[in-house]
Amino acid sequence: MVANQVTLESFLAKNKTQFVIPVYQRNYDWIDAQCKQLFEDIIEIGNKEEETHFIGSIVFIHDGVYTSSEVTPLVVIDGQQRLTTITLLYLALYHFAKDSGMEGKAAEINETYLINKFVSLDDSKLKLKQTDNNTKAFKYLLSDNKPEDYGEYSRVIENYTFFSKRITEENFETIQKGLKKLLFVEISLERGKDDPQRIFESLNSTGLELSQADLIRNYILMGLAPKKQIDIYNKIWFIIEGNAKDEEKKQSKVSEFIRDYLTIKNKKIPVKRKVYLEFKNKFKNRDNDFYENTLGEIKDYSKHYHKLINPSKEKDKAIQKELKFINRLEINVSYPFLLSVYDDYTNEEIDKTTFLKVLKLVQSFTWRRFILGLPTNALNKIFMTLYGEINKDDYLPSLEKTLVKKTGSQRFPNDKEIKVALKEKDVYNIKSKNKIYFLELLENHNNREFVSIDSNPLITIEHIFPRNPNPKWKEGLESQEYNILKEVYLNTIGNLTLSGNNGSLSNKPFLEKKEMNIDGKEQGYKYSRLWLNTYLKEIDEWNKVNLYNRYNLILNRFFEIWTYPELSELYKDEAEEVSIFEAEEPKNKKLEYFVFKDERIITNEVAKMYYHVVENLFSENPELFLTSELKEKLPLTSDKSKVRSAYKISDSYFIESNIDSNSKFKRIKQVLSAFGYEEELTLKYQ
Repeated sequence: MVANQVTLESFLAKNKTQFVIPVYQRNYDWIDAQCKQLFEDIIEIGNKEEETHFIGSIVFIHDGVYTSSEVTPLVVIDGQQRLTTITLLYLALYHFAKDSGMEGKAAEINETYLINKFVSLDDSKLKLKQTDNNTKAFKYLLSDNKPEDYGEYSRVIENYTFFSKRITEENFETIQKGLKKLLFVEISLERGKDDPQRIFESLNSTGLELSQADLIRNYILMGLAPKKQIDIYNKIWFIIEGNAKDEEKKQSKVSEFIRDYLTIKNKKIPVKRKVYLEFKNKFKNRDNDFYENTLGEIKDYSKHYHKLINPSKEKDKAIQKELKFINRLEINVSYPFLLSVYDDYTNEEIDKTTFLKVLKLVQSFTWRRFILGLPTNALNKIFMTLYGEINKDDYLPSLEKTLVKKTGSQRFPNDKEIKVALKEKDVYNIKSKNKIYFLELLENHNNREFVSIDSNPLITIEHIFPRNPNPKWKEGLESQEYNILKEVYLNTIGNLTLSGNNGSLSNKPFLEKKEMNIDGKEQGYKYSRLWLNTYLKEIDEWNKVNLYNRYNLILNRFFEIWTYPELSELYKDEAEEVSIFEAEEPKNKKLEYFVFKDERIITNEVAKMYYHVVENLFSENPELFLTSELKEKLPLTSDKSKVRSAYKISDSYFIESNIDSNSKFKRIKQVLSAFGYEEELTLKYQ
């Protein structure tokens, strides 16, 4: 294996060389967002005098199987997406030069980067030989055909169109300069000596591919003088890395921490694989303010993050206890919100009492939602913007008001909802962490001596009516009641308790469980000191009525622990912001605004919401519109004459706009469902 750093231009300009994409490679699938990022990088670097831009590595192996002996074939096993995209950009530059009367420049681009001019076989002509469908599209474009007439969907056609629409007389030379400054690592493999598959796997797992955190670290440090690099690393980045480490699991959480920090700053949750790009876009100017203030703030937030993921590091025992509960519930989506509140507490903007109440409120909100089975993905959006709703002069009440005003799938379940849902909810088969959290808090509410379940293997969960009941249970219960206890209430909180004698109690009849005292060891419920067994001491039989009575006792305790805010005054608007799936039909109504992907857009037109959502999601994944069942529900066309009133949603496609508001509503919901984005669009009527 030989690795060299070279310019992409010199690599593509190799004489009588063909870059072959083998059939086992994944299809070419870069979309507009990735093309846009590359194009902007090329423009930026083209406008600077001496800087270069590193775009990664291209790994290839010499192989004479794919083409004739007229050319040297280089089989690309990694880097095909970048290589294909840049070749498409050169193709767009070629056509622009040709159409602008620059025949000499057009010939230079074509014969240097696109074709091998002096070869006889047609199969060897193209510099880049892609898989069949992509080669077909590329040859179609090279032959001066119009992309809109191609007749089928192709990313080659779409991305060529993207670039051709953006090349102008003003930026033509700048793009060429930028392309000349692209650097990459050329890794050449030798068949028989190197194992391409093993190298490919290492490049795409733990080898040369950098994590988001690594990319961010390099972005922060790489442009600095060596002495400054060491200084920033030791004083800031090394501390951030240490704080963002889960000490129990021995895992680095730097990428996750930076993602939460960006969520705080942008009021938008970055896609995990794009954290580096979001960071880079947010902090384009790495000036003195960035190194002195921004990195200092990130380091301060990392101290709070350290305690969120390692609660035992919080010295205050009361706060530590609540952090452990939040950690056990695994509500990591609350971290952007909690980091900001933690910062307020650290800076003495709120006192300890308020901070503790906020931590408990977060638990009440999320645990009540869990009991109802409300969608967890709604929490991302809620916690992302929640801190911005706080009135610093009315800290806790303003937070409570904001949460109570949530509606639909974002709501804060009230006591009536909990009473109905908890009664028959299976809480035995939920995640172990959640189950222990639930029972431990119920048991220890107002207890002076804390009873640990998590760290005490002697205490286990006991079914009062057993999972495999002794035949004697049928003797004391009517058939219908027996079946209800077994089929409906077996795993509910009314039938569950804690015991240090689960093995002894087993599946015995209730009275035996209550009175058991074998060898004076007091195994029975009547001897237990646990609160959860208090009611069991007072009764002599277990039936539906006693289960209901015990459930009501537990329910009252639930309401004391996971409280619902008691607000003397709750301001509600006449119209509420609701999910589009819960909103009334828009006929004879006007919008006040809509919120899509956390961006609020003021408009009174349903049509504007319709176009915005479709354009955005088509840009994200056009193939889903053209190859799935959406094709029938929301027809697209590249020929605007085929629809009565065409609305352009991309460089190549149009949709019908002459439909009523209710139909637009229906189509929006179909698109959101296809993308799994049901929680991403809310609206408010006037």
